[in-house]
Amino acid sequence: MPLPLYLLAVAVFAMGTSEFMLAGLVPDIATSLDVSVGTAGLLTSAFAVGMIVGAPLMAALARWWPARASLLGFVLVFAVAHVAGALTTSFAVLAVTRVIAALANAGFLAVALSTAATLVASDRKGRALAVLLSGTTVATIAGVPGGAVLGTVLGWRATFWAIALLCLPAAFGVAKGIPARVGRTPRDTRAGSSLRHEIAQLAMPKLVLVMLLGALVNAATFATFTFLTPIVTDTAGLGELWVSVVLVLFGAGSFVGVTLAGRLSDQRPGIVIAVGGPLLLLGWVALAALAAQPVALLLLVFVQGTLSFALGGTLIARVLHEAAGAPTMGGSYATAALNIGAAGGPVVAAATLGTDAGDLGPVWASGLLVAVALLIGLPLRRFIAPRVGQAIR
Repeated sequence: MPLPLYLLAVAVFAMGTSEFMLAGLVPDIATSLDVSVGTAGLLTSAFAVGMIVGAPLMAALARWWPARASLLGFVLVFAVAHVAGALTTSFAVLAVTRVIAALANAGFLAVALSTAATLVASDRKGRALAVLLSGTTVATIAGVPGGAVLGTVLGWRATFWAIALLCLPAAFGVAKGIPARVGRTPRDTRAGSSLRHEIAQLAMPKLVLVMLLGALVNAATFATFTFLTPIVTDTAGLGELWVSVVLVLFGAGSFVGVTLAGRLSDQRPGIVIAVGGPLLLLGWVALAALAAQPVALLLLVFVQGTLSFALGGTLIARVLHEAAGAPTMGGSYATAALNIGAAGGPVVAAATLGTDAGDLGPVWASGLLVAVALLIGLPLRRFIAPRVGQAIR
């Protein structure tokens, strides 16, 4: 894999840490800003909404700029938004800074995904995506648990300051590692790749279908991940520092899952969907039933991280494959699919917290979301993930 892919992954690590870090900070933010835990959890949805809106908008604007300039600008805006978030005492202002950070993150990821696709052959897009998303999985292994510990010791604002500082080496890596001429400019844009033509790709049934399935699987992931802290501390009865351990296990599983997806999504995506999907559903049911048992909780968190990212990564790789006719906007479609799920999952999960399911409501919601994805996707598996060399129109 080309070196620029790994440098892009460094920046994705910084942004991924910010996107996931609220899983360990929600109770602290709720107490500090005098809002409910459910309301504080909606900061994840606010970030995801910014990602959904920002992905196509920022990609459409950035398609006229060199990739390096776009990526660098997005990283710097992201850093400034976190400084503002660290300083505010208003929940509303914090929510706004999350949306601004999400817009920058969306623009960065959309451009990075499109750039990654141009750096490798068409039959290696899945592996390129795995390298890029490894930044996110490393964030869940190291960045997010580290942020949770930092937040526990010094308060949630210290984590926001840390993210802002982390953006500096990420910006340096983009500035030094991405060639100036990588990316598309007006002179490079062919008539067949006009903005109107690229947006028209969204009318393709296979593209819409894989985006929907990717959104559902990611919604399931975020439904539980956002409200994982109460499950660890209240349901399982573990101490607050165990939250970081659980996040590390989830992150380690997600790294394994992304690696598997990178190996299989280009050649055998149907197997990942047919096998990984039902196992993911069974895993959420098992987690809901056994979360009160600490050992079972720790094991299942790792398993669910693996299955969630293996299946989700494969589906997002299929988005990039189906969006091949949108070379500058395809990355935004993949980003939007991920974050429609990231926005919807916590909303669905928050609605379950006041029910008899209590802290385990989000886990049951995750199972329901995956079940819906399977009901839609399994009968159409050969349509959305044909075998290599098999042309399905």
